[in-house]
Amino acid sequence: MAESYPTFLGGQRITASLLRSSQMQTLRKTADTQRSATTTTTADPHLQTDVVAGAVYIWEGWIKYDTPTAADINIDFSAPSGALGEWTAIGAGSSPVIGSTAAPALQTDTQDARGYMLRVETNDVTAARSYGGLGTGGTPITLHLKGTLRVGSTAGTWSLDWAQFSSNATATTVYTDSWIWMLRVA
Repeated sequence: MAESYPTFLGGQRITASLLRSSQMQTLRKTADTQRSATTTTTADPHLQTDVVAGAVYIWEGWIKYDTPTAADINIDFSAPSGALGEWTAIGAGSSPVIGSTAAPALQTDTQDARGYMLRVETNDVTAARSYGGLGTGGTPITLHLKGTLRVGSTAGTWSLDWAQFSSNATATTVYTDSWIWMLRVA
């Protein structure tokens, strides 16, 4: 059965608020955020939103980041108490990042035209996963995230939380224009 929210009914008065509730929310970073020497995941200041009790959301995002190979990045989500769901990301596996140069040879900690070994498992809605980096000095890579959030009886804030996986004095950066969209489906 297909889901949609809200359900428009014949004869119903269509208001701006009702139309707005059927639109996708877009969360976009308007500034770079750097974190160093910390492994405690914290909400990104731009990638968070309020969610409604009893609602179901699907979401997708694109995160551009740079991290030292010794630090990696740890991604997590905060959700209201009682929320359920799953998420996944397609991103570089934890360090050392492996790139393929020619079959069957692989290279460690390198950027390569053929790509990287990827981490793609599914995760509980608030479970953390780490992803690798290619070093420092402006070699950003990306994560493609997606998931489902089923909010329980408690409304609250849903956020992308992140930190370094291993504490390092060199900063991990999540860049401007990273984004997540959320669509309420029930």
